[in-house]
Amino acid sequence: MDELSPAIVGMMIPIVAILGGITVVIVSMVNKARLRELEIKERIAMIERGMVPAPESDPRGFDHAITRLEQVQRIRQLQTNAGARHRRAGITLMGVGFGLMVLITFAGESPSSAIGVGGFLVVMGLAFFINALFENRQPQMPLTPPSTPPTSTGTQPPQS
Repeated sequence: MDELSPAIVGMMIPIVAILGGITVVIVSMVNKARLRELEIKERIAMIERGMVPAPESDPRGFDHAITRLEQVQRIRQLQTNAGARHRRAGITLMGVGFGLMVLITFAGESPSSAIGVGGFLVVMGLAFFINALFENRQPQMPLTPPSTPPTSTGTQPPQS
């Protein structure tokens, strides 16, 4: 029993590798949590001393703020494009409707059917066009978040 059989050694290698990988992940998570805690303590100490921390001292917060700004700009861009999209769709539908009116009138020699089918599409296009006019009148969202009032640093003004 002094020697381990090759079958047992062969089964132990994957088990040790898995346990080692799990240990590395746990140690990494603990180290990251400790580092983040130290960053927060440093930031709090700077604020308590009346200093304004640079955005580089909290890169995650800075990245989060930049991401939010980009999202707001993307939403504004989509809102401004909505009016143009409706306008294009309206003009296209009106063109198709008038085209069907002409086609059915001359090819089918039925002006009443032409006005019915083509007129429907013209009215739909006109509705899209009017919708585009209303889209442009929506109030724009501000790019920057509203400013917050300055917080006190804990010092009280002298009372007389």
